[in-house]
Amino acid sequence: MDTRAFIPRGAASLSVAYDGPPRDYHFLLLPRLTLLAFTSALEPLRVANQVSGKALYRWFVMTDDGLPVQCSCGVTITPDTPMADLQPGAQAFVCAGVSPGETTHPRVLNWIGRQRAHGVRIGGICTGAFALARAGLLGERRFTLHWENQPAFRELFPDMEPTGQLYEKDDGLYTCGGGSAATDMMLDVIEQDHGTALALIVSDMCLHRRAGVDNMAQRPVYAAALGSHNPGLIAATEIMSRHIEDPLAISTIAGAVGLSRRQLERHFQRYLSMTPAQYYLDLRLGRAHALLADTALSVAEIAAATGFASASQLSGHFRKRHGASPSAYRRKRL
Repeated sequence: MDTRAFIPRGAASLSVAYDGPPRDYHFLLLPRLTLLAFTSALEPLRVANQVSGKALYRWFVMTDDGLPVQCSCGVTITPDTPMADLQPGAQAFVCAGVSPGETTHPRVLNWIGRQRAHGVRIGGICTGAFALARAGLLGERRFTLHWENQPAFRELFPDMEPTGQLYEKDDGLYTCGGGSAATDMMLDVIEQDHGTALALIVSDMCLHRRAGVDNMAQRPVYAAALGSHNPGLIAATEIMSRHIEDPLAISTIAGAVGLSRRQLERHFQRYLSMTPAQYYLDLRLGRAHALLADTALSVAEIAAATGFASASQLSGHFRKRHGASPSAYRRKRL
């Protein structure tokens, strides 16, 4: 393929001292992938070529059967090719999104395993880690995926623990949480390949504020999420998030953060306009909602995983919150 097709015109420029062949990136798009995450990974490659005036990178889009694929937002993407065996040393990313537990065809898992055996580097974007885990690529390596889908991942793969970082790289394995985190990941790639100056101008061209060389958490701090810098409140919410399956008494949580129960309740009312018990229940129902959406676990199993005494207890709380029972909610999504 003529590499000139990968060099768009632009006003900004930077001299890059590289005259070697382009690096090829292959994107395998799964049904209901997140469009933002995919384009956030691809666009930095295009911009790197544009500002350098060279074909530093080429990119190719695949689907498992070569047919167009619909993104979670309804946009349809026509691929370049169906899945095919790649050259050793090539880089491919599995791009996924909504309902990752349902969108990976066995053909995809076979393809991932075959590419890995032939020396192809496979990474994951957004919820692509589900497919990588099923194909046996993750093992003891560091990896991440979107925070919203991490509870379901942990239920399906209890021996694997994703990090909360925007992206991870571990011995050639790149994964990211999706969204603009894919841009941070690709800026890291560009910096490793062609230096900091190119990564900086690509970041500026994308109007993207880099996370920095130390990476960052997807949900940086509880203080930002809660709109508060109150240490007792932050510590309490952290404890609650670690005890979803085995809920603790509010008085126990208060004692653990050095507050009385009444003091903790005042903090929650002041900053969140709710009681600690209401916040805790919301947290557990949010986890139940994620498991209903992303796994095939039964309602009883989800109830146990979110600290409810029975499926009926979960159903009662869930119906009050969402206007439908867990079973009815799941049927509506199918």
